[in-house]
Amino acid sequence: MNLKEKIVSNLRNALKTGDRRTVSVLRMINARILEREIELRRQKGRDYQLKDEEVTDLISSYAKQRLQSIESYRKGRREDLVEQEQAEFHILQEYLPEQLSQEAVEVLVDEAISETGASGPKDIGLVMKSIMPKVKGAIDGKVVNQIVQRKLTH
Repeated sequence: MNLKEKIVSNLRNALKTGDRRTVSVLRMINARILEREIELRRQKGRDYQLKDEEVTDLISSYAKQRLQSIESYRKGRREDLVEQEQAEFHILQEYLPEQLSQEAVEVLVDEAISETGASGPKDIGLVMKSIMPKVKGAIDGKVVNQIVQRKLTH
């Protein structure tokens, strides 16, 4: 079962059990998937089904929006909305790859630096280009960028 099928199946189960929050989140994900497929059909002129990696990218983007909302609501002292966004984020995490620890990312960054021969801040883009495909969806790119910058500027 691919990721899209898993989402549809879990949506059906949530509808049966009456889990409104899960239904809402999964419907939003499903809508984004369908929108993207329609957009790609128009561009490519044929039927197009998103691959798991593309679905993961959509979910990751949606999860990132939830985190930004949580931060904004915290600044606005809206704890009720923070709790709602956190619950939605936890539902989304079920469909994302397991998140990497900072230590694991540091090891991957060290490997990428040695692979690319990076020696200073001017090589940050080169290292990022090398490492991002390996960690896609498993950690926020901003975190990776901060680690790369720290390692290449010292």
